[in-house]
Amino acid sequence: MIPEDLRYTAEHEWVVGADGGVLRVGITHFAQDALGDIVFVQLPDEGAVVAAGEPLGEIESTKSVSEIYSPVSGTVSARNEALGDTPEVINTDPYGAGWLLEITPDDASAVDGLLTAAAYRELTAS
Repeated sequence: MIPEDLRYTAEHEWVVGADGGVLRVGITHFAQDALGDIVFVQLPDEGAVVAAGEPLGEIESTKSVSEIYSPVSGTVSARNEALGDTPEVINTDPYGAGWLLEITPDDASAVDGLLTAAAYRELTAS
């Protein structure tokens, strides 16, 4: 369950281009499956500046708490407010309604440095 049209990080985030050059970010099916039942998500506020590879929030499950890492440097332009009431949607629809936030990247080409679906598949096969 690794959509071909997305880019990925080694920390199991996915990225897709959205309207106006904004990037939508979430966690992969692999990540949500490893976490188990997600019960809480902490995300940065809109306007927060994030740096590629740095933690930007946390996901808490019945098993553990895991950090979410920013796939690119930029500014948070939106966050999925619905996750405040229904974080478990990440488990059922990680690539759709379970998206986490949107980032306006400092450099739009930064996404080119992320993993392709084939590279992410190879990473998670081991």
